[in-house]
Amino acid sequence: MADPIQRDFLDPAVLGRLLGLPINARHAMLGSVSGRHRSPVRGSALEFAQYRKYVPGDDTRRLDWRTWGRTDRYYIKEFEADTNLRLCFIVDTSGSMAYGEEGKTRLDYAKSIVGTLAYLASQQGDAVGLYAGSRNEGDTPFTREVPAKRGPRHLGVLLDQIGMLEASGETGLVEAIHQAAEKIAQRAMIVIVSDLLFDLTPLQEAFQHLKFRKHDIAAFHLLDRNEIEFEFDRPTRFLDLEGGPSLLADPSLIQQRYREAVKGYLDQVNQIVNQSVIDYHRTFLDEPYEQALARFLMGRNPKTARSAR
Repeated sequence: MADPIQRDFLDPAVLGRLLGLPINARHAMLGSVSGRHRSPVRGSALEFAQYRKYVPGDDTRRLDWRTWGRTDRYYIKEFEADTNLRLCFIVDTSGSMAYGEEGKTRLDYAKSIVGTLAYLASQQGDAVGLYAGSRNEGDTPFTREVPAKRGPRHLGVLLDQIGMLEASGETGLVEAIHQAAEKIAQRAMIVIVSDLLFDLTPLQEAFQHLKFRKHDIAAFHLLDRNEIEFEFDRPTRFLDLEGGPSLLADPSLIQQRYREAVKGYLDQVNQIVNQSVIDYHRTFLDEPYEQALARFLMGRNPKTARSAR
């Protein structure tokens, strides 16, 4: 009998605290069923579609009080102009995502972000999918591919796939983005989780490919503070987690040039995400992932986003 797949990247307490923050798309979506998101298909406010159970974050003005009076349960009226969301994750599983302590690696952090968002989206009736990969000789760009679907059974399959993600090989994120752009036929929210530690030159073109397909793009850029601040005080051997040679260096001799190179790298990232107009979140591994997700969700809520300005 196969060992059960661990889902320790999910924290029930965090899920409970974040359930009140809905996942909102910034652009109109095209879904298969009625839901909470704006659709480009025009409908009438009198064009009733169906009822669905109320979830925290729904507009209380759309509660059906007559149904509440009969059943003592809260239901929302849905109209044809509303649709469900497809939330698809593209996760970098290259070797550099293994950076960190055991149980607290960059990939572990990514699993918590993706698993939590997938759970929240499923609870509000949305479809969730996963595309994860790295470049290994003879492999496709995806080591895991789960097309977006709805329902608790599919959520269980997707969470199991997240639990099986491993970090190895060279990065293949750009190729994975292009492939996902072709595979995801209808408009979706695409959440990319990566350290972006590769040649950034082709990244903007990959973002533009997603935007051409009318997708709503968000990115979590996972970094460790040591990678930015470089606070080493003795000769250190640096390992290439993607298969390159190790390097023994005296930090005092390279610290200034390293920080200049990092500044140039971050400036390039800023330029790409600003020109591509994506929802970008630079996230350090010492920040609780709950805080990163709360900031992401509140930034997409029109009410909380306005009040934060």
